[in-house]
Amino acid sequence: MPGSVQSIERAAAILRLLAGASGPLGVSEIAEALGLAKATAHGLLRTLHRVGFVDQDGTGGKYRLGHSLLDLGGGPLDLNELRSHAINWADPLAARTGEAVRIGALQTGAVIVVHHVFRPDDTQQKLDVGSSLPAHATALGKALLAYAPNAAVVLAKGLPPFSHRTITDPRILRAGLEEVRERGWAAEVEEMTVGQAGIAVPIRGHGGLVVGAIGVSGPVDRICDPGLRPRSALVNRVREAARAVSRDLTNN
Repeated sequence: MPGSVQSIERAAAILRLLAGASGPLGVSEIAEALGLAKATAHGLLRTLHRVGFVDQDGTGGKYRLGHSLLDLGGGPLDLNELRSHAINWADPLAARTGEAVRIGALQTGAVIVVHHVFRPDDTQQKLDVGSSLPAHATALGKALLAYAPNAAVVLAKGLPPFSHRTITDPRILRAGLEEVRERGWAAEVEEMTVGQAGIAVPIRGHGGLVVGAIGVSGPVDRICDPGLRPRSALVNRVREAARAVSRDLTNN
């Protein structure tokens, strides 16, 4: 059987992105959300517009689903499906890093934890499955916000502090999200809980659409080096797990 066609997967990802967005999106927003070059995204959008799958607001304006596709059932990935594909990689990640592992998805501006593996030691821990975490103060949230088309809406709602390190200035957070997109992973150090830090990497589905994130969290001195920089070995472990989950999703 022939392999998949990348351009079709990317076009499908654009349609899914537009279907789940709160409003029309510009070329740059779409390109950033899918990890595409702006020229590539623009070429795909021109083709989708020519065949009527997307509409454009005015001359050179933002894009939305075409009227014939307004009933497209292509919203966010089902959370149970995300969990079923990620669960096989979460346990090994916890075992290899010695830290707690969480898998989350962005819903209504917050991170919903769909799977949680305890840190593999004898300390008392609380199961977080189903809980909601602030997107701006967690590594999982920042890994998701960096590619979310409605990130501006989340930032506009306010960034409440959870510790002395929580980022509450939207300009600083936007700069941080740009850095996440450049390097491909997110981190937080005591932004949610004093003494705790985390690393997270986005999980991508068909066409490059970010559908979730996987991350580790634990004491600052275990997650970070003495300079409070995330340990590169842990970053690499999380990136490997995210790539594995993404492969499972796209090969399904």
